Parts: sequence; structure tokens; C-alpha cells
Amino acid sequence: MHTATMTIGGRAVQSQSAASFEVRNPSTGEVIGSAPNASPADLDSAVAAAQTAFASWSKQSDAELQAACQAAAEKIAAHSEELAILITQEQGKPLNGLGSRFEMGGASAWASHTCGLSLPMKVLQDNAQGRVELHRKPLGVVGSITPWNFPVMIAIWHLMPALRSGNTVVIKPSPQTPLATLRLVELLNEVLPAGVLNCVTGDDQTGSIGAAMAAHTGIRKIVFTGSCATGQKVMQSAALTMKRLTLELGGNDAGIVLPDCDPKAIAEGLFWSSFINSGQTCAAMKRLYVHESIHDDVCEQLVAYAKTVPMGDGMDENNLLGPVQNRMQFDTVARLVADARKKGDVLLGGEPGDGLFFPATLIAGLKNGDALVDQEQFGPALPIIRYRDVSEAIRAANDSPNGLGGSVWSRDIEHARQVARQLECGSVWLNKHGAIQPNAPFGGTKSSGFGVEFTEDGLREYTDPQVIFS
Repeated sequence: MHTATMTIGGRAVQSQSAASFEVRNPSTGEVIGSAPNASPADLDSAVAAAQTAFASWSKQSDAELQAACQAAAEKIAAHSEELAILITQEQGKPLNGLGSRFEMGGASAWASHTCGLSLPMKVLQDNAQGRVELHRKPLGVVGSITPWNFPVMIAIWHLMPALRSGNTVVIKPSPQTPLATLRLVELLNEVLPAGVLNCVTGDDQTGSIGAAMAAHTGIRKIVFTGSCATGQKVMQSAALTMKRLTLELGGNDAGIVLPDCDPKAIAEGLFWSSFINSGQTCAAMKRLYVHESIHDDVCEQLVAYAKTVPMGDGMDENNLLGPVQNRMQFDTVARLVADARKKGDVLLGGEPGDGLFFPATLIAGLKNGDALVDQEQFGPALPIIRYRDVSEAIRAANDSPNGLGGSVWSRDIEHARQVARQLECGSVWLNKHGAIQPNAPFGGTKSSGFGVEFTEDGLREYTDPQVIFS
């Protein structure tokens, strides 16, 4: 069993209260480790360490910051397999396919790409009337709160731009998956100055460290990835100290299949667009609208492909789907699927499996207004909705408080682009879904959050502008 420690001020520490909590493997239910249950005093210590480090870290030149971040990126790549195994053990996703090795590949790619970003001083005016310069200055201490579905990759999305722009960080991972993040921070502290990157953990039961971070006077910005409901609470707490916020919240992404598609050709892409990480992905496809002329064929091909995908313990190299990560989420999926069984046609799955395993489930015959369509299931269940007219499908796709991503599937790319431009979401993919990349900004509309991540647009979110007139 792995007994993890927090990292505060460059040192490995336990909670000042000496309390800890267990971490379990969702595939087996076995306890695989423990993590410290941080107290408010631990959080204060982490923030103080980050504030102290900021004084010198923020004065590093752009080249020095880039070099330090490059060393961090190399450290991540060197320990990719070690971290992938920890992810599989605590999160449940398989090592192979679109699992933990895929996650670590993404983490390395984003870390390396972020190293090359920069926000140089911009001259806005330089003439007889004077010179005007726009500078970008780091904010201070950034608080990062990460979810349990992609614990390392999302940590990298938060940490690297914060560090690259001269900020220091206190990160709090989900209590469901703290071990890989604790190890990540431990590794990065081998190449970063003490206090630049700190990690605190808590079980979210005896007192919410996340809520304390959102309200903490020493933290200038919160970057949060998680549910809409929790994002609202973060926003409320942050208002008292006028924190900057980047919120990437829930998505109920819709995919629209146009009538010119070849059902067999798109079946594999449709499946993984929805079932990546067993559906536990913010930007996964959660609703599928299929034109009536090919609806039955698409359903048939999806079922045929889904039957070929093995599910089981993620440490088995042959498996490509794992369990639902935790009991609360499993119960949410089970409740939504049970309701859908009464209203629609179960094409595959539909009944809970052993432990936290829920089989890939496809249900047709549903419509907007049904719970599995309207609510984000965040699990391995896909509602398939028949439509007659494309304008009807667009209205149905937009009939949601969420607006993270969407997709259009068609052999006519220009027509697909026309449909895509009518969708109310931050990202739209053609003939794929959820394929985010580090050289394109990513963020949601409506209740799916605000602010963007990645590219120079995301880097700017970690800075204050300062204009110098001379």
C-alpha cells in the first residue's frame, strides 16, 4: 500500500492533524494507498510557501521560466509509465487504448507545448505623441482544483500555464484520485524551486479544502474543472476576494449525424466519442441525434462495434473499458439508465454489472425531456435520438443549459461546417468528437463555464495586463 505525502514548500509533509484517508481501486475495491487529510493550517502553510516563492519566481526572465518548465516537461515524460500505473490503480481506466497511457501521452504533449508559449511585451503606440507598451504580469498564487476523471492530464492543463507565466501554485486533487497527482508534484519539485508548486489533499468530508481555497485571501486565481454545481459554489466563494477564475464545467455534448453518412464507417468513431474513459469525460458525446433515414443502421453498427470492446480491470493489458470511478457516479448512471429503460429501447447493456462495472449501454427511442438526454450521465450510457429535419436536430442539440462541445458527422464537410456554426458550444468537431489539442483554445459557453485553456489565449488568463505610457 502506498502512503503518500503532501508537498509544501518543497518538503514532504503529512497533515498537521495526522489524519489521512484511504484510496481504493475502483476495479477491485481494494485499498491501494492513503493520502493526508489536510487541515486549514496545512492550506495556510501551502499558500504561504507559494507566496514566498512568488517573490523570486515571478522575477525570472521569460527564458528562465521556459527552461524551468521544459525541465518539468522532461520529468513528466521520464516518469510517464509510473504515473500511468498509478492512474489506472486509482481511477480505473485501462492502461491501453484511450486509457492511462493515452492520458500520460496527452499530459506530456501539453506540457511540452506550453513551454513554447510566450506573452512578450507589445508596443501599442510609438510615435511623436508617446510610447505605449502592454505588459503581462503574473497574478500571484494560483489555486488549482482538479477532478477524478483525468487526474494528471488536467493537472498539467492547470499547472503548466500558471508556472510558465510566472505564477506559483497550490493544487488540490480529487479525493478519489490523489495519488498520481501527489507523485507528479513530488517529481516536479525535483526540478522546480521550493514553494513554486505545492499540493494539499483532503477527503472533502471532514472539511472542504477546495472551498477554503476558493475563499482564501492569499490566492489570486482559481482554475477549476468539475461539475456545474461545484463551479457555482467556487464562483460564489471567490467573489469575496475578487479572484480571477477559469471554470471548465459540465458538458452534455450533442452529436448530429447527417443523412449522407455511412453507418458502418462512422460506428467506431461514434463509439469512442461517447465511451472514452467509460463516458467519464467532460467533452465526450453524451447525446446522439441520427437522421431517420439511417437511424436503424447506425444503431445496428454501433451495437456490433460495442460488442467487440472488452471491459474489465484496467491492469489487464487486454481491456479497453474500465469501471465507473466511484459509487456516487455509478448510482447516477444506474438511475438515469433505469429511467431510460422505461421510455426507450435498450439496444445493448442497460443493467448494472458487478462492483462498479457498468456495461456499455445504448438506448434508442428517447427524446429531449427524458432524463438520460437532458442530464449529463458522465458514464457509459448513450441515448440515440431519431430526427427528421436537420433544423430540428440543431434546436434539440441547443436545448441545453450546457455548451461545452458538439459534433457533426457528414461526408459533405461544407454542409457540416454550416451546421456546426449553428451549435451553441465552445468547440465543434466534424466527423469526430472531443479531440481537443494544445494549439487550439478550449472552453465552454452557457453553464459549461467561462475562460479558456491552452494557447496564448489560455496563458493570458494567468496574467494581469499593465499598460505603461511614456
